[in-house]
Amino acid sequence: MAGPLRGVRVVELAGIGPGPFAGMMLADMGADVLRIDRTAAVGQDDAIEPVAADVLARGRRSVAVDLKHPEGREVVLRLVDQADALIEGFRPGVTERLGIGPADCLARNPRLVYGRMTGWGQDGPLAPAAGRDVNYVALSGTLGMIGRAGEPPVPPLTLVGDFGGGGMLLAFGVVCAVLEASRSGQGQVVDAAMVDGAALLASMFHGMRASGDWTDERGTNLLDGGAHHYEVYETADGRHVSLGPLDAKSYDLMLRLTGLADDVDGLGPPPDREDRAGWPAAKRRMAALVRTRTRDGWCQLLEGTDACFAPVLDPGEAPHHPHNRERGTFVEVDGVVQPAPAPRFSRTAPDLPSPPVRAGHDTATALVDWGFSSAEVAGLRQAGALR
Repeated sequence: MAGPLRGVRVVELAGIGPGPFAGMMLADMGADVLRIDRTAAVGQDDAIEPVAADVLARGRRSVAVDLKHPEGREVVLRLVDQADALIEGFRPGVTERLGIGPADCLARNPRLVYGRMTGWGQDGPLAPAAGRDVNYVALSGTLGMIGRAGEPPVPPLTLVGDFGGGGMLLAFGVVCAVLEASRSGQGQVVDAAMVDGAALLASMFHGMRASGDWTDERGTNLLDGGAHHYEVYETADGRHVSLGPLDAKSYDLMLRLTGLADDVDGLGPPPDREDRAGWPAAKRRMAALVRTRTRDGWCQLLEGTDACFAPVLDPGEAPHHPHNRERGTFVEVDGVVQPAPAPRFSRTAPDLPSPPVRAGHDTATALVDWGFSSAEVAGLRQAGALR
């Protein structure tokens, strides 16, 4: 494995959503991430979607361990002996009850970074409660900023909670703590909560609110669809384009290229980007203008200029756009097109990710690579600790 995290070993207790995304990010960067699946999961997914489509599971091997079996618990602790980090996404207290909590693991390996992924965090009144991405983003105050004026907030997929404010936050925290442990020789617990991460992602908007540049009236601000010059518009063929000329130079260029500077639509002087009171009327004017051309027509006119333009592509189109093709923004792994590892590195570029595997696919080989003998693996299988 190549990449900036080559040589780093991570034990991942299998979960859903943000935990696997953190594991994927670490594996993408070259870490040896060993996923611990439940023994009950072995064979369960045989009739479900093709394993290659489980993109979040790419780049690592799977060992199936019964965490409730005494010898299964010991398997995890032996892996921890050699690991730089462990990541888990259970509710607070679950790994402690299993005997593989932070105290248990740090007693075995004082340099270990113990990464914990939850929605509400390890403490606070909501810590033991169930929740989903939309709940964490809602409580953070971030969801309330997203949506059209006069309409309910719009859930931003699960990008703000599960992935940006969750898995990516955990991966960042783990790498920070591993770096610190390399200097201090001491591990620690990383408490990554999606409610914290979703709030963190909105830092700039809290600053804008404090300065009076942002209001709590959703859909009326500069970056939430309130402005005519930072918006998505429908084209003549029912597709969409994005416009974002926020600064004076790019805005003036957009006016010239679209013809608004010369009153192409016969409605008089072009809209003033700084006239907030005029934004609603300017949006209607822009919408009517954009509907006069197809999406490809606007691409021919504006794409590649400093007018801050891009077509809105669907997920099937994006990998084929010339810019994304040339950069290799998407790759194909085992027949599945998916985003490539990011960011890019000039000297320690990571390899193409290996395909996802089913639960328990590497139980024997991976444990041997991590220091177990073949006889030990066979004995643990016979005892029911492995599958």
